[in-house]
Parts: sequence; C-alpha cells; structure tokens
Amino acid sequence: MGDSGANDPVTRRAASVEETVRANRAWWDGASDWYQDEHGEFLRDDGFIWCAEGLDEADARLLGPVAGRRILEVGCGAAQCSRWLAAQGASVIGIDLSRRQLEHARRIDAASLSRVRVPLAQADAAALPFADHSFDVACSAFGALPFVADSGRVLAEVARVLRPGGRWVFSVSHPIRWCFPDDPGEAGLVARDSYFDRRAYVEQDESGEASYAEHHRTLGDWVRQIHAAGLHLTDLVEPEWPDGHERLWGGWSPLRGRIIPGTAIFVCDKPREPVG
Repeated sequence: MGDSGANDPVTRRAASVEETVRANRAWWDGASDWYQDEHGEFLRDDGFIWCAEGLDEADARLLGPVAGRRILEVGCGAAQCSRWLAAQGASVIGIDLSRRQLEHARRIDAASLSRVRVPLAQADAAALPFADHSFDVACSAFGALPFVADSGRVLAEVARVLRPGGRWVFSVSHPIRWCFPDDPGEAGLVARDSYFDRRAYVEQDESGEASYAEHHRTLGDWVRQIHAAGLHLTDLVEPEWPDGHERLWGGWSPLRGRIIPGTAIFVCDKPREPVG
C-alpha cells in the first residue's frame, strides 16, 4: 500500500463517493466469478464465516439469537451468510452493490438441496431501500464497509433501519494491517506505511480512472463513527489465527496471523432509548 504517482496503476489517494461506487461496482461485477471460484469452498454455500481466520458464527454467536428475527445482510455477495441465517430460522434479506455477486447467490440457491432462496436486492449500502426500524439484526462479513468512501453514512443507515434494541455486527480488515504490505510472507511483517494515512488504496487505469478503491479507517475512527450513528460498541473481536488452519487468503496467512491481527469485528447495539 505504498505511495505512488498519479498515473501509476496502484496508488494511495483520495477517492470520492461517486468514484468509489462506480469503480467497485464494476470491479466486483468483473471479479465475482474468480472470487467465488477461489473462496467459495472456504465460505461454504450455507456457512457464516466472518473472516479469513475462519471464525464461524455457528461457534461465535456474535449476532445473538437469530431464530424468528428479521435480519439484513449488508454486502452479502453470494449470500452464504444469509443462507445460513435462514436455515437457523431467521427472516433474511441480503443486499449487494454487484449484480454479478447476486447472480452467484441465485446460482447457489438453485443448486441447494435445502431449497433455501434468500430475498435479495441490488442496492448501495449508503442508501438502504428499507423503512426505519425494519430489522432486528444487521450483519456484514467484509461486505461494503471496506469499499465505501463514507462509512459513517452506512453506519447511520444501518442504525436507521434497526429497531431499538437491535444488533449490528460487521467485520473489516484490522486497521493495523494498513501499516504492512499485503504480503502473506515475511515481507508482510515489516511496517512500511503510516497507520494515520487515511488515503484510499486505489487501482487505476492510465488515465487515472479508478477501477478499485478500498478505504482505511483507524480503530478510533470506527469507534467515533459508531457513536455518531447512535450505536453502542458492545465488543471488539480480533480473531486469533487458529492452530491447523494453513489456508492463504491474499495477505492473510498463518505466518502473519499468529503475530498481528488480520480482522476486526465490531459488535454494536442500538439503544432502546435515544442516546442523550
């Protein structure tokens, strides 16, 4: 994630809301076939895996009881997590910016022996197409939040559609990872960039048009945005790399995972009474 010039294919620079949406919708539409082929087996068609460390919601229970609850998955991809929630008795809706990701969800639905078909909508996480207080729970496993320029707006939207007493849990790359090269080997253990450099990681063409954008926030940034949305931070989970787990996922690896955290999972609750 080192600094580069304005015409370099990879750089750190500001990226607007509009540029980010345009770039990431196109990127995920183009990359979803590869992504599902590469990671689908690990994610499982009907599993709820929070992160590359393999933390499973079936064990972690970060969402609390889900049976009978109305749940929104933000940035659902192929809806693996939504499908697991539906199998537990939840009423689930999944949204994603990428049409191709949602097509993969329908492909999995069609092949599912359980015949679970998750309701889906193509939507921007910063403008959720739902009424206030529509959901008991919302979740996002590396969906949407790393890929939006205004994460505070997304948090506010989620808070709006949650009922009082509702829960919101989301996972992102651990902010400390932005200090290190995205390399699963020893090169990925040497800090290179400033933790406080909040410029986006941008892949771009020769004209400088972004084709992919990922945005960095510090832990403090996330805490402040959660509070500004009127939510309470109930827990911050930093999954440890488990013994026997040898699978690489991009910059995630056993070597790095046993030394520095790779994922941050924020567990948030909406107060039953307005925050004063």
